[in-house]
Amino acid sequence: MGTSFDHLRAAFGLARKRRAIFRRTFDELAGLTDRELADIGIPRSHIRRTARDTAYMETQHG
Repeated sequence: MGTSFDHLRAAFGLARKRRAIFRRTFDELAGLTDRELADIGIPRSHIRRTARDTAYMETQHG
């Protein structure tokens, strides 16, 4: 069974991974034109939400 430190380290690692995925996704989407975003069905106002959801989904287990 893990210690509290192990759980804290795992949580920190997960947060770092999610942040990296968020930042990469956000930057990629923000670099698209409004036309390109419309083509993939994402309004510019939803970039942050889409990046957050992507980061969460890509780090789910099971």
